[in-house]
Amino acid sequence: MKTPYLNTRNDPAFRFLGVPTLIRSAGDNTGGAFCLIEHWEMPPGFQTPHHLHHREDESFYVLEGEVAFLCDGKWMKGGPGTWVFGPREISHGFQVIGSGPARMLILCTPAGFEHFVLEQRMPIDQPPSPPDMGKLMALAAQNQIDILGPLPPLPENF
Repeated sequence: MKTPYLNTRNDPAFRFLGVPTLIRSAGDNTGGAFCLIEHWEMPPGFQTPHHLHHREDESFYVLEGEVAFLCDGKWMKGGPGTWVFGPREISHGFQVIGSGPARMLILCTPAGFEHFVLEQRMPIDQPPSPPDMGKLMALAAQNQIDILGPLPPLPENF
C-alpha cells in the first residue's frame, strides 16, 4: 500500500565529492520511486566525473548559481530555475561556472543512487578533499554507473 509522506528526515549533513550534501528523500520513504539529494555551496569550478547510469534517470534543478551541464555530448548552461534531465544510458556530468557557489537538487528515479552517495560520505566538519578515485570507481561499478573520466573542457566563450 502506498502512503503519502511528509519529509521529516533529520539526517545529518555530510560531504559527497567534497561538497555539503543532504538526503532530502530516499527510497525507503518513497516506496523505491525516487531519491532527492541537495548539494549546496558547490564552489566555482566544482565538477562531477563524466559518467553514465544504467539503472536510474538523473535530473537536476538549479536553485542558485550557474551550472554547465554536459548531456549526450552537448553542453548546456543553467541558472536558478533550470531543470536538466539526464536519462539513463546517456552520459552526463556538470560543472559549476560563474563567480559564486551553486546550490542544486538532484532527483534520481528509481531510488537507489542515495546508497552510492552515502557509501562515500565524509563528515561535514572535515575540509573538502578530492574523492578516493579507487573507491569511487569500485562503488560506481557496484551501482551500475560507468565513470568515463573527467568532463571534456567547456567550449570557448561558454
